[in-house]
Amino acid sequence: MKINIREAKREDMKAVLELIQELAVFEKEPDAVIITEANLIKDGFEENPAFKCFVAEADGNIEGMALVYERYSTWKGRTVHLEDLIVRDKFRGKGLGSALYTRVIKYGHEKGVKRVEWVVLDWNTGAIDFYNRSGAMVLQDWNTVHMNEEGIKNYLIQKGSL
Repeated sequence: MKINIREAKREDMKAVLELIQELAVFEKEPDAVIITEANLIKDGFEENPAFKCFVAEADGNIEGMALVYERYSTWKGRTVHLEDLIVRDKFRGKGLGSALYTRVIKYGHEKGVKRVEWVVLDWNTGAIDFYNRSGAMVLQDWNTVHMNEEGIKNYLIQKGSL
């Protein structure tokens, strides 16, 4: 099997969306994905792209992807956030995930960032073990916090700001 890691192109976004949907199923959130192929194309390939995406090809077919974007840490400075890394189930354990992970870390190094960061579900022990072996620090004392679209709206209504 020949593996190739490259930057994604507009025409890859259909396969990338399929991978995102596969990840949602893996993470037990099969109905959570609301973006479309058009969203990915607009947000990733028009003026001021919101993200960069790498794809893993196995024998010429896209079988994995990693999506990253730049952030800024008030303590460290510029960072890269790895939003998602997914390899199709039938290709796991064949080196695609490791190759994508290496490309993301290299991208952070090329950008001169102080940190590459991401989150991992606490039940995903395979990924946690991999990250620990790679030299990453899996922080146990931080909780991920987010507010969804409805929560944003309700909060602003409550504060009289909407």
